[in-house]
Amino acid sequence: MLAVIWHSRTCAAAAMAAAVFDGADGDCRLLPAQDTAPEDLLAARGYIFVCPENLGSTSGMMKEMFDRCYYPLLSRVEGRPYATAIAAGSDGRGAQAQIDRIVTGWRLRRVAEPLIANFEAQTPEAILAPKRLREADAAACRELGAAMGEGLRMGIF
Repeated sequence: MLAVIWHSRTCAAAAMAAAVFDGADGDCRLLPAQDTAPEDLLAARGYIFVCPENLGSTSGMMKEMFDRCYYPLLSRVEGRPYATAIAAGSDGRGAQAQIDRIVTGWRLRRVAEPLIANFEAQTPEAILAPKRLREADAAACRELGAAMGEGLRMGIF
């Protein structure tokens, strides 16, 4: 089973997570970060973490999920595949780097290039406004879900 763990403030990351889920087409769970428990991650064979970049790092709710689940999963999920999808106002690299650092402790294996949807929100109004996912970004999210889902089904990962 593929777990798509997500958090969103302005609809962007929620839309990305939904597109990833749709692309996975099968054995996949869509899990809000605030409700995700260590047992959910143990039950999954692979992960896609989807969140916004806030102030140059991952969103607080996604970080809190990692804080809650980190120690209970040490030495229990090594080698499992993961990918990320970041909703960014500028470049998304800070959130990406933070997630990569965190999952290094779990010894997860990145199996897809980072997917970053840049919404170019630079004013307070644009940052806080609800976002609409562009079709090109939605297609990239569906492709990521399809690739991860198929890779897990075929035993590639």
